[in-house]
Amino acid sequence: MQPLNATQEQAEISDQTEAGIDRARRSLIGAAAGLGAAALVAPGVILQTLSAQAETAPVTNRVRWGLLIETDKCAKGCRACIDACDHENGLDLQIPAGSPNKWERQKAVWIRKIKLQDHQTGRITQFPLMCQHCEHPPCVDVCPTGASFRRADGIVMVDRHLCIGCRYCMMACPYKARSFIHHNTTGQLTAVPRGKGCVESCNLCVHRRDYGQDSTACADACAETGHHAILFGDLEDPESPIRRRMREIQNRQIREDLELNTGVRYAGI
Repeated sequence: MQPLNATQEQAEISDQTEAGIDRARRSLIGAAAGLGAAALVAPGVILQTLSAQAETAPVTNRVRWGLLIETDKCAKGCRACIDACDHENGLDLQIPAGSPNKWERQKAVWIRKIKLQDHQTGRITQFPLMCQHCEHPPCVDVCPTGASFRRADGIVMVDRHLCIGCRYCMMACPYKARSFIHHNTTGQLTAVPRGKGCVESCNLCVHRRDYGQDSTACADACAETGHHAILFGDLEDPESPIRRRMREIQNRQIREDLELNTGVRYAGI
């Protein structure tokens, strides 16, 4: 065997070092996969491991998720649903930027309380308004990239990887239910990624759906206050609590004239 020169010896040491690093990397990835541990994916970035296992069954149109909101139970001045939504989706981590008036116009809002007044009777009705999860969503129709889409189970969402921030969907939405992220985001939640330059809106806590949970943050918070104004459930199941309640009380869509077949229905308006 010929003795190695300095260049060959250095190359062999480099190859051995890379092989050792590769074996260590494979060992680390294998251990993380086997134990369900958090994985180091970039310097200083660690992905949280969710305690529950994601549902493996594909999303199906055998269910259609929706909400029933009873406006007569919605208490004046109550923000429980809004605060719960903000906390669940990381909107409470937003850092105000610019003047207070500008920030009020630009901050992301997934649920807002509105008031309607009957000009004939003077009766005032207030209720939470969010994405209505239409069967025929205008936001999807106008999106040039396919970022706005409707899942088979009726949830209307935005794919942040495809969204180019054109905001056509915001103009098309008759409920003004979408927000544009104007500023850099901080304190990201693993289950609800957000990013500057994208449009977002209520997604019926889709991360809960995909981990087998059967409620939304807003419905839970409303129930905890004792108001029970928001009921979440499967609109396709005639025996689900939401469908049974819809048979008991009159309910309607907002802007029924648009024939969008919304997944959010209201009683008392």
